[in-house]
Amino acid sequence: MKLTLPDGPFEAYLFDCDGTIADSMPLHYLGWKHVLADWNCEFAEDHFYSLGGMPVTEIIAMLNERDGLSMPVDEIRRRKEEFFFGNLSLLKGIPEVLEHIEVSHGQVPFAVVSGGTRSCVTASLRSLNILDKFETLVCAGDYMRSKPHPEPFLMAAERLGVAPEACLVFEDTDMGIEAATAAGMASVKVPGPLERVLVG
Repeated sequence: MKLTLPDGPFEAYLFDCDGTIADSMPLHYLGWKHVLADWNCEFAEDHFYSLGGMPVTEIIAMLNERDGLSMPVDEIRRRKEEFFFGNLSLLKGIPEVLEHIEVSHGQVPFAVVSGGTRSCVTASLRSLNILDKFETLVCAGDYMRSKPHPEPFLMAAERLGVAPEACLVFEDTDMGIEAATAAGMASVKVPGPLERVLVG
């Protein structure tokens, strides 16, 4: 798999975390299956991947509404995160994205823009030994409107002091690409786990 970057130059790189930097979506899905089993709540894998970038609390609320359930949002989120933290040793990075981070670090500032919680994002980046490469992290709870709204990306650009049109976004989901486009930013699509299996 090779990433094709649009023509630059760019003054900042903004990265989604799960599924873009960290190959963490399969691990997150196992966490969902683990906690939702107690509620007999079905959550198809392709549906989960289609929601990439949506904060955990919003996913739980969506599942509650879909199935007429009353799963406690904070408890489900906490248990899912505990599962994720307990299995971090299984986490790997996505090589092509890590390569861009290594090559470009120090040339332009980096930000992570994620629908994940700050604790999950920080743990993932620390596990991959790249946490110190990012000037700022924009995570769930930092913004009012999540992807596909442009607010998270615009917040990252503002924190870095870079104009939106000078930012390049790395994203693995259509929702994330839509948010980047709405923010006036160029983007590069990172193939998801299912696509990488087909390509490989």
